Amino acid sequence: MEQLLEYLHTAMDTRQEKKVQHKMSDIIALVFLATLANADEWTEIEIFGKEHEKYLRKHLELPHGIPSHDTIQRVFTIVSPEFLQGFQTLWNEMLNNGEGEKIKKILAIDGKTQRGNGNKDRKANHIVSAVDENGFCLGEKLVDEKSNEITAIPGLLDMLNIKGNIVTTDSMGCQKDIARKIRKKQADYVLALKGNQETLHDDAKLYFSNPEFLNKCACIATKEKARGGIEKREYWQTDDIDWLPQKKDWSGMKTIAMTRNTITKDGKETSETRYFISSLPLDVKEVARAIRGHWMVESHHWHLDVTFRDDANLTLEKLSAFNLSIMKKMALNVLKIFDTAKKGLSLRKKRFTIGTNPEKHLDRVLGL
Repeated sequence: MEQLLEYLHTAMDTRQEKKVQHKMSDIIALVFLATLANADEWTEIEIFGKEHEKYLRKHLELPHGIPSHDTIQRVFTIVSPEFLQGFQTLWNEMLNNGEGEKIKKILAIDGKTQRGNGNKDRKANHIVSAVDENGFCLGEKLVDEKSNEITAIPGLLDMLNIKGNIVTTDSMGCQKDIARKIRKKQADYVLALKGNQETLHDDAKLYFSNPEFLNKCACIATKEKARGGIEKREYWQTDDIDWLPQKKDWSGMKTIAMTRNTITKDGKETSETRYFISSLPLDVKEVARAIRGHWMVESHHWHLDVTFRDDANLTLEKLSAFNLSIMKKMALNVLKIFDTAKKGLSLRKKRFTIGTNPEKHLDRVLGL
């Protein structure tokens, strides 16, 4: 914890020094600890601070006590997101227990809108995040209001060390420049195909629709109970792609893949088929792991809404809303590995437990 607090003291504070009563480092730490302890709104963060000021003084200076919620939010409109992401990286390094693993990690990239941040006059924040297969958010990028995920993803990739890993995206991220960026950073990709790459999508679909070609593909299948029914997942992969005229345009492309998810429930059967391009060599188990692993980013977004009530937050100032989102993602990373006395608690209940007795539980969190 000392290392983390030392980092917070390096924050560049642009406020007028003579008018400053509350240290920026104290406010950032307060927001993070309060977020862990079930506070979602700026007013709740202030209440948490005042109720637990004696405990907080063990770790923070607080020369003029707990700041008001207006002061807390105002500071979060001026603190640099890049600085908070540095704080996030330090925490991730402390929490990461996957060092030394020889398998490639899956890094799923996808976007989420902060719905409470918008109104009829302007768009809400849209944030692209990178989430690993353990559900840890490794970084995020705020999408420019006049742009989209296509322009934000390369900037996010520049922030991350992805060497040796597998990057997955939905069809929005299936872009030649993004594939080139991933390969340049010595990583692999599995990119979903849809209408935005219409010709390539149609060619892949046509190939896999041919029974003769399909039978020559590497294939695996799984079957499990899901959503009250039986779900069968089938994966096909081939490196027979020299016939594709687009191959030369996609950096490092080695294979194409198809998945078919079939759910049987109450005697009814529904099926969904999807197509992918990949820089991975022929190894259907590996490409299946990457495709299945991409769902983790959806799970991460679900937890932001359910565990942290992200969409219900009505902070309209874009930078403070984005910075608060970074704090929530840090807290979510912690909750994933934090053990309470009761086993099997959901992340939401873990957070509730911390809020019932912060003095007891936060000391354990800070000792991770």
